[in-house]
Amino acid sequence: MSALESVLIQCPYCWETLDVSVDPSVQEQEYVEDCQVCCQPILIRVLFDDDLTPHVEARAENE
Repeated sequence: MSALESVLIQCPYCWETLDVSVDPSVQEQEYVEDCQVCCQPILIRVLFDDDLTPHVEARAENE
């Protein structure tokens, strides 16, 4: 089992930089996580490339 990897995202509501953990054992994933500052729901989409580099997109849930 792979360890979780830490990545930085920016909240699309309050613009704070947040540290979230992503699971490199799942190549493509999408989930909702609440902002740790303003509590708004953020849709997080993660895609790991062949080198296991995460590409993360964070957007407002209602977009």
